[in-house]
Amino acid sequence: MNSAAEFLATGKKFQLGFLETEKPNPKTVHLSDIVKNDLEKAIEILVGVDVDALEKLKLKIPEILNLRKEIQATFKNGGRVFLCGCGATGRLSMTLESLYREQNPGREDVTAFMAGGDVALVHSLEGFEDFPEYGERHLRELGFGEKDLLISPTEGGETPYVIGATEAAAQISKVKPYFLYCNPDELLVQNVERSRRVLENSGIHKINLCVGNMSLTGSTRMQASTVLQLAIGFALLSEDSAEKLKETLTVMQSYLQENAVSFLVPFIKLESGEYLESRYILYCVRDYAITVFTDTTERAPTFSLTPFSHKGATKLLKLKPSRCYIAIPNVKSPRDAWQSLLGRAPRALNWSEVDARTNDEYMQGFDFSDGAREFRKSLTNNAEHSDFEIFRHENSLLWRLQDVEMRLLWPAESTALFEHTVLKMLLNTHSTLVMGLLDRYKSNLMTWVYPTNGKLIDRASRYVQTLLKEDGCEVSYEKVVEKIFELKTAVTDNDSIVLAAYESLRK
Repeated sequence: MNSAAEFLATGKKFQLGFLETEKPNPKTVHLSDIVKNDLEKAIEILVGVDVDALEKLKLKIPEILNLRKEIQATFKNGGRVFLCGCGATGRLSMTLESLYREQNPGREDVTAFMAGGDVALVHSLEGFEDFPEYGERHLRELGFGEKDLLISPTEGGETPYVIGATEAAAQISKVKPYFLYCNPDELLVQNVERSRRVLENSGIHKINLCVGNMSLTGSTRMQASTVLQLAIGFALLSEDSAEKLKETLTVMQSYLQENAVSFLVPFIKLESGEYLESRYILYCVRDYAITVFTDTTERAPTFSLTPFSHKGATKLLKLKPSRCYIAIPNVKSPRDAWQSLLGRAPRALNWSEVDARTNDEYMQGFDFSDGAREFRKSLTNNAEHSDFEIFRHENSLLWRLQDVEMRLLWPAESTALFEHTVLKMLLNTHSTLVMGLLDRYKSNLMTWVYPTNGKLIDRASRYVQTLLKEDGCEVSYEKVVEKIFELKTAVTDNDSIVLAAYESLRK
């Protein structure tokens, strides 16, 4: 989107404030104040929202088992399984492919892809998810065929890229694709034409995983992506019965409630303290690299932080260095780091005519190997970095930062999916509250979100309207959108475009 006029001309295409995943959660109102006054309570509140989401997922186990049967039938018939997502759902798809490869060494029958290609794991490519034709093109270029099954997770149920791939899969394959989403059918059918096409298409299986409002408004990297990851993971990676899956979710709920507060408090204080003192964090990860990587990269669009960079990323090098970075110990080259992260060789789109950053050369510029430490020194004028180690040690999850070390003993029958998903929820809570201590949201609104695509432009505009309304100011949606575009090139990485638009319009 290059202008307010172009955005507004799309009508309701990207105006999604009516969706449950986009509305504020009443349980987390005033979160930005609570985190500063009672950190333990803030953790308990966020864990409570996760526990509620897992409870709702239990009701969907019969549908998950149907998906498992379809996956098994696909493999038996010589077909492959493809996973397609954008942003958070793209990253969870990559995580699941990685876990599948770890569980099934040598097999090449599961392929995950996301809008922008593998490089979008690091940072989004502006506008990619807004084009359904890109999703179809990506699917076809990967060689999707008539025996193959596509599984399409989309938090909102309306992502154009994912819908484009799903509709194409329904035409190409004899196996009906699966479309998984987290909003009520009636809202999508009544308000989003592209979603209505999918939901009314008898050639597409649907699984509705509606879990309500996110704990941070619109932050679907949290509960929505958690239930999507578990639903597809149970179908793809587990042989457990319905009762056993329900028991696993109950164990997960208890595990979070019993451990999250005591485990997270010291690390939230330490990491936020480092940033407040203008220091940096280097996440050093071994066993859970893809999950830690996902949380750290998703902080950038959620809280308007500088994404990870490299020496050839000219746009990013003009910004202040990212507050944190990630390194995989004992890995010697960028390509090997990608291999370690994904469990396979990296795949670039190489769509130069669309965006040069889709090229292999740009992607290989990111160094998450042992060389990351030297790169960060050169980028930050030798600024101090504290190592934040996260790894598995003797059946335990271990976190170590400065002089604090904490261990959580995994349950006896924990699986890789269980551990990665619990770690995901712990990290989501951790990073959200770290950012709360840095004033990166107001109440439970993502006031530091940066509008890089249609959905985020709408989200930022709605947040401005909400803040103005609280002050008794009624400003039209169109006027807010115009102000957002006016400020897009003016605000720096130290400014919130939402708050800047709010202050400007309030005056």
